[in-house]
This record gives sequence, C-alpha cells and structure tokens, in this order.
Amino acid sequence: MLAVLVIGFLVFSNLFTDVLWYDQLGFLPVLTTQWYAVVAMFLVGFVATGLVLWLSIFLAFRSRPLYQKLNSQLDRYQQVIEPLRRLAMIGLPVLIGIFVGVSTAARWSVAVQFFNRTSFGQVDPQFGLDVSFYVYELPFYRGIVAYASAIVLISFLAAVATHYLYGGIRINGREVRISRAARIQIAVTAAVYIALQAVSIWLDQFATLVDDNGIFTGAAYTDVNAGIPGRAILAGIAVLVAVLFIVTAAVGRWRLPLIGTGLLIVSSLIIGTVYPAIVQRLTVVPNAKSVEAQYIERGIDATRTAYGLDDIDVRPYDAVTTASPGALREDAQTTANIRILDPALVSQTFSQLERVKQYYQFQTHLDVDRYRIGDTTQDTVIAVRELKQSGQSNQSWYNNTLVYTHGFGVVAAYGNKRTVDGQPEFLESGIPSTGELGDFQPRVYFGENSPAYSIVGAAEGSAPIEFDYPQGGEDSEANADFTFDGDGGPVLDNVVKKLAYAIKFQSADLLLSDAVTDHSQILYDRKPLDRVKKVAPYLTLDSDTYPAVVDGRVVWIVDGYTTTADYPYSSVQQLSSTIADTYTPTPDYPLDDVNYIRNSVKATVDAYDGSVHLYAWDTEDPILKTWQKIFPSTIEPASAMSPELTAHVRYPADLFKLQRAILQTYHVTEAGSFYSGDDAWATPLDPTQASGSAKAQPPYYLTMQVPGSDKPAFTIYSTYIPKSQTSSDNQSVLTGYLTANADPGKDYGKLTLLTLPKQDTVPGPGQVQNSFNTDTEVANQIALLERGSTQVKRGNLLTLPVGGGLLYVQPVYVQSTGETSYPLLRKVLVAFGDQVAFEDTLDEALDVLFGGDSGADAGDTDAEGDGSDPGVDPGTAPGDGGTEGSSLDEVALAKALADYQKALADRTKAYQDGDLVAAAQADQRMQDAIERAIDITG
Repeated sequence: MLAVLVIGFLVFSNLFTDVLWYDQLGFLPVLTTQWYAVVAMFLVGFVATGLVLWLSIFLAFRSRPLYQKLNSQLDRYQQVIEPLRRLAMIGLPVLIGIFVGVSTAARWSVAVQFFNRTSFGQVDPQFGLDVSFYVYELPFYRGIVAYASAIVLISFLAAVATHYLYGGIRINGREVRISRAARIQIAVTAAVYIALQAVSIWLDQFATLVDDNGIFTGAAYTDVNAGIPGRAILAGIAVLVAVLFIVTAAVGRWRLPLIGTGLLIVSSLIIGTVYPAIVQRLTVVPNAKSVEAQYIERGIDATRTAYGLDDIDVRPYDAVTTASPGALREDAQTTANIRILDPALVSQTFSQLERVKQYYQFQTHLDVDRYRIGDTTQDTVIAVRELKQSGQSNQSWYNNTLVYTHGFGVVAAYGNKRTVDGQPEFLESGIPSTGELGDFQPRVYFGENSPAYSIVGAAEGSAPIEFDYPQGGEDSEANADFTFDGDGGPVLDNVVKKLAYAIKFQSADLLLSDAVTDHSQILYDRKPLDRVKKVAPYLTLDSDTYPAVVDGRVVWIVDGYTTTADYPYSSVQQLSSTIADTYTPTPDYPLDDVNYIRNSVKATVDAYDGSVHLYAWDTEDPILKTWQKIFPSTIEPASAMSPELTAHVRYPADLFKLQRAILQTYHVTEAGSFYSGDDAWATPLDPTQASGSAKAQPPYYLTMQVPGSDKPAFTIYSTYIPKSQTSSDNQSVLTGYLTANADPGKDYGKLTLLTLPKQDTVPGPGQVQNSFNTDTEVANQIALLERGSTQVKRGNLLTLPVGGGLLYVQPVYVQSTGETSYPLLRKVLVAFGDQVAFEDTLDEALDVLFGGDSGADAGDTDAEGDGSDPGVDPGTAPGDGGTEGSSLDEVALAKALADYQKALADRTKAYQDGDLVAAAQADQRMQDAIERAIDITG
C-alpha cells in the first residue's frame, strides 16, 4: 500500500508541476488538450480491444459443449485453468487493452489532425484527390485498419484457444471436429479479418503515391499500370473470400473459404509481385526514359511545390574569371559589407575580451544578425554572455540555485571591421553593457546554457541575494546584487508546490531552505528550444536559435516548421542528415523524414522572464491552420510583431539547407535529363576543414546585392559543384549559386538560383582553397606568420557574385599557442578567377586584384586597417576635436608620425616578449607610416 501511495504521489507531482509550468506561461490549454486527446485515444484503444477480446472469450466459453468427454490431456489443462478462468477472462482483455490503449494514445496527433483537417486546395495527378487526403485521412484510415486487424486477430486466436480447451474443437488424428458454435464464431471472425485486409489492400493503392521507388517518390509506370489495378483486384478477391467465410458460418462447409484463401495467396503473388515484375522488365527497363517521363514530371512538380521551390528565380550567370579595373564600382555596397569576422572562430576571442569572469561563457558558434546603426544597416556578429556555474569556486546548492542564477548582457561586433591589432570592433560590449544597441534589460535568465533550475524572487524589501554582475575592475571583489522581479516561473507559495518540486528535482534543500519563501519563483525548462517545443509540440524547430535586442529586451528568435512526409509525389528527405554541416552537428536523435515543409511560425523567448510568443508567419499553410483549430488562441498573427522584432527576422538556415539539398537534383525540370542524372549537383565540402573529416560547407549570412535585384539585402547563400566530383576530387568547378532574401518585406524568402555556363570553368570553393594553399607568395607569408609559438587559422571562405564574376574572400587569423591565447584577424585572402591576393586588409586585397579601384575604399578601410573611427571628419585630428586653421596635410602628417611612434613602441614590446610575428607586423606599420609621411611632405 505504501508503495502504491509513493508511486501515486510521484505521478501526481509530475502532472502537477506540468500544470503549474504551462499555466504560468499562459499555455495551459496546450497541455489539457493533449491530455484530453491522449486519454480519449487510450480509452478508444483500451475499450475496443478489451471489449472485443472479452466478448470473443466469453462467447467461446458460453457455447462450449457441456457434456463432451475430453481427452485426458485437455482434462488436465482444464484443471489448471479453471481456477483462474474468471481472472483470465477479465485480466487478459484488460492487460492487452492497456498495451493497445498506450499505443493508440501515442497517435493522438493523427486523430486530432483528422478531425480538424484543412484542405490544401491541390489535387494529386493520379486519383484527383486533395492533398489533405494523403496528409490527414490516409494515415488515419490505415491506422484504424491496422489496429482493428490486430484486435480481430488476437480475438480470433483467443476464440480458437478457448474452443479447443473446452471441446469446441477436437482433433483425433487427422480428423478435426468443430462444433456449430465454434464454427460460426471462427468463420465470422475470419470474415471480419479478411474484410479488413481488403480495406487495407484498397488503401495501399493511394500509399503508392508517397512510396520511394528509387528514382523519385510516387507511383511510377509499373505502379500505375500494374500495381494500382492489381491492388484493386486483390481487394475484390479478399471481399469474396470474406463472403465465403460468412457462407461457411451458415452452411458449415470449410472447403470454399479455404480454396478462396489459397486463391487470395496465389493471386497476391501473381498480381502483386510477378505481374508488376514482368511489366517492369519488359516495358519499363528497355524504355524507362520515355515511359517514366510523365511520372518524373509529376515528381518534379510536386517536390518543388512541397519545398516552396515553385517560384524560384533561375538566372543564367555568365561569370567572368578575369578581374578588370573598376569592375567592383557597381557592387560597392556589397564589397563594403563583406563580413570578415568569422562567427565560428571568434567565440574564443569574445571570451577572452568580454567574458569578464570565469562564471560567464559564450556559445562556441556565434550568430550573425544585422542592426540599424545610424543611417546604415550593419551586419553583426552577436553573442549572449550566459552563466557558467562550473566557473564559480563554491559549488553548493545555495550558490548554484539561489545566487548564480543568470547571465548578463550581449556582446556584438561589426561584421566588416576589426581593430588595428586584429580584434573585433565591438558595437556593444562591457558590463554593464554599453554601445550602439541602446538601453535594454541585460539579464539573461533563459538561454541556451542556463542552469537546470533556479529559485528567484523575494518579498518586497528583502535584501537581494542573487549575484548580478561584478563591479569595478577584473580583480575587484565588489559585486552588484539583484532580485528577479518578473513573472518567469511558478510561485512556490505553499508546501504542496515546494514538495512537488523537491521531488521533481530530487532536492530536499528546496523544501528545507529558509531562502525559499512564499514569494520565490522556480525557473526551469529554460532553453529557448525546449520552451517552444513544449508549447508547440507540433512544430519542428530550426537548430539555430539566435538572440536579438528588441524593444529594450534580449529575445531568442526560434523558427518553427510544419512538416509532413505524406505529400504525394514529393521527394522524402531525412532532415537530421540534411542539415548537418561544419556548423551544425548531426543531431543525437534522428529528426522526422519530411517531404513538405513550411516556415509557418516565428517564435520568441524573452531572455529575462522566459515568456513565449508564437506568431503565424505563413498564414496560407494548411497544416498550421489545422493546428490552429486544435490549439486556438495560442498563435498570434504576424501583425502583432513589433517593427523592431520584424526587422530581425531572417530566412531560417535549416529550411534553406533542405531546399539546397532538393535543388541538387530538382533544379533539372526536364524529365529526360532528370532520369539520366547528367546534371546532378552537390553541395561542396567545407574546404577549410581537414580532408577526410570535412562536412558540407554551411550556408552563410551576409548583406549583398544579388545579380538582378534592385538593392542589397541581408541574404543567405550556398554554392553547388558537379555531383560526380565530390567523392574524390575537391578541385571542382562551380555550377550554381543559390540565395534567399532574408530581409522581411515583399521579397522575403525570394530564392534566386544563378546557373553558371557549363562550357566555362569557374573555380569552386575547393579549387580556390587549393589555390590559396599552394600560392607561393601566400605560402611564404603563412610560414612567416606561423613562426615561433603561433598558428594560422583560416576563416570561412565566402563567395560573392560581384564584378561580373565570383569573388572569394577568406579572413586569416593568427593565434598564439599559449594557454590564454585567442585568434586575431591579421590578413585577408581574396581570389577572382585564378588571381589571388593576400593583404592586411580587404580593401588592399581588392585593390591588388582590381587595379586600385575596389569601389569600397570609403566604406571600411579605416575601420579595418587601423581601427580609427570612419565617422571622424578627415580634417579633424583624432583625440582633440581638431585645431582651428590647421590644414589637412598637417593633420595627416601628425597622424602618420603618431602611427610611427605607436608602431615603434609595439615593436619594442614585441621583441621583449619574444613575439617575432608581432614585431614583423609592427615593422610593416612603421614602414607604412614613413611612406605616408614622405608622400605628404613631397
């Protein structure tokens, strides 16, 4: 009894805390709707199974021969079973009913979608049925048939066993005698089972439209001309056999149904296997390209529609491979915005410069966004300074739960700038945060690395106990304290709640600590993805959650997808393997296969109070409409998003990767070429990774003007190479360039595919990286940079369609091998065609390639080359606000001499530290300063 009470309270505490969590967040209907659906489905499965199985056993026992003498073996069986008969007649149906009920409960989503289904407004080309039939109805019908078949089969076996044990079925040698009652029950049960198989076979006709046949998904020539008609015939034969079993129940002859069953088996082999094989071999194989053409066209059209590729803008791009002076003039804005900061390499730099204390941390891979700075939109690398509890020395429950509860602030750097010594140029930094992002709530209670749970809040007037941020310098012991004043979690205002959470988190301290008061709140399930997944269980979430400073708050933006794998004729992709690349590891758990996807929801999670908002982004998506019927009032319209939040929405990376994967094959729209596979593409491997371990090159975000567009836009892009060259040859040429407009507005999500001429050889990323690695001058300079205790790290290799061709840009970082070292951006590699330049700044490298006319010199030379402020008037001396009457030459000369003095001091210090690389760089800066001074003085 005690064990039952303990288990009952454990279950209660789990359910109770779920109710508290959802209720506090305002999504309690999501939980209760799921509960109602799960309970209803469980009861349907339990009652249907239990009742049918009990009825089958009951009828068999009730109709047993009362005075039939059994053999001694059966007598012994009866003696053993009879004392347990009543228990078995109830217990067996209940036990099996529970198993079936649990199984049906797990399919609650299929049922609720069926009863709330929404039409797609599109019909399949084979049967003329709306796509919703395949997405909602067919899975529901097939599920019912499968469960009903299992229940009837179990009931049939139970009836046969009961009749045998109680003499309704007797076997004497080769003679089998069946009583009239047994015959009727067994024959009727068999008839029902065969009828269900007839329905299953009939439904299998429609399932061929979502089956993968190897070349494409959907019904091919053999399916349409042999498989589908064959299934209709087999379903008719199965109905006939079911009728014969009913006849047997009436007249008592088993010969006809047994012959019919044999006919059904033989027919299934001939009609279902042999005949389609003959059609495939004699008709399809010799003429596959022609006979499969119309079905391939069906697959192409359906796949492009299901993945949102039917409106893609395909443009031929005759890329030149020779740089010419002034070629970048029309692309000045694109080149001025080229992101030279690699978000995958600068996390360590952010940590060393902005972590401040050991109990803070940044993500390994930072995020790319854009912010309005003054009159321009600036690509930005941004990170949240999150809490790292393992970094604080006293690992007590009190500290981990009550004191160290949150991170603090964001750090953001210009994507296209660096300081003179190669560090990121921050536009938001420090504790407390200062910079260009304005005033905002900096505390981060909900993030990607938040603790499992924290207890926050206190009565008004109580002394704060939460550590907020360190005050003073790095070595200062003064700390600012804080008390959470938001609504972030359930309030622990009674002993029942405290006890429930003490059980949930297995912590007696939570129940016993005096610091946990009736005003305390408990924060848990704090990762943005976890919170959105719980309130929107029907969504597949993008793997890349990113932060944004919006309306005075730090919010996490999460992209949500509605998906299905039942769209007729659309190619199926495994999402987990498709999104894997250098930045995104293959998920630990496989994601669902999909053949239809829409970015239907934009979700936000407030980093301070954890509040979740779901916005309907794709209002035309029928799957989203269906779920809105199931969970009404949980999704807000996109119009509810503030303009500032909307400005930070971007085209999601996982969707783009999925579309990129589909277009590797489905960029071909002519059936013959598609079948031949003579123009299949592949995503190149990341050339910056070691050979043999490289994954797909990730898509990159940056602001650029795509050829054919009116103006620059925040864009995500990727490239293609011929598929045949990926396995053994990374020296591959470029065949395509895919972009998606990531800026909200009328062009949001516009896909553009630039196709390169097949007769020209435009180098791909692998070939360009090889050129960088083997270029003599580059190799010599790299060797110089790697002298001593330093190593060179190559950043992301960007590809931009500018200057009438394709420009490659790669930042080069240098990092000391010391314990506290971090990467510094020292050089930039660029390539155009077969020309390569390796300079200190991007502008210098572009000038080398394009004859001193990069078209972008005014945009970022100062910020990138020497760290000065590009907004300072050139006639004003830095630091003193200018001297009235001073000429530009005098100011410039003073600046050159000051730079020389600074470089001389840096060189002296570098020699003292034994850093030959820094000394060589300081020498170069001294030389540059002297040359500028000579030019000024003539």
